[in-house]
Amino acid sequence: MSDVDVNEPCLGCAVVGGSHQPVGGVLARSAGLVLHGVASPSPLPGWVVLTSVRHARALYDLDEEAARELGPFAARVMRAQREVLGAEHAYAFAIGDVLRHFHLHLVPRYRDTPQRLWGRGAFDATAADWRPAGELEAAARQLASALAR
Repeated sequence: MSDVDVNEPCLGCAVVGGSHQPVGGVLARSAGLVLHGVASPSPLPGWVVLTSVRHARALYDLDEEAARELGPFAARVMRAQREVLGAEHAYAFAIGDVLRHFHLHLVPRYRDTPQRLWGRGAFDATAADWRPAGELEAAARQLASALAR
C-alpha cells in the first residue's frame, strides 16, 4: 500500500467519518478518539485501532482532550483483549510512517500466536496468516460489547 493510497484521501478521516468501514467497523467512540477494526487483513482476531477524531499527524499533534483520553482508553481496550478474547499479552504501536493521521494499533497476542508474529512481526503477516473476516468480526463484536459495559 503506498502513501497515496491511504493519505489522498486520508483513510483515518474516512474511517472516523464513516465513509470507510474496516472489518469489525467502529467499536467505540469518545469525544477525541474512535476505536475500530484494523483496515487491512489481520492474522489476529481483536487487532483494533484507536484513531483521532481530528486529523492530526501524530501523537504530538493531538489536542489535549484526545491526548488525555488515549492512555485510559487504550488500557481499557487492552484489558478487554485479555479478559474477553483470551489474549496473553497486548501490544500498542503508533508508527505513523504510512498513514499520516494519528492511530494507535492495539494488537493482541494469543498462546498459539506463532513467535514470528509477536510484537512488530504482526505487521509482516502474509496472506496465509490472515484470519477469516467472520472470525475478525466476531472478535470485534466481543470487544465492543465488553467496552459498552
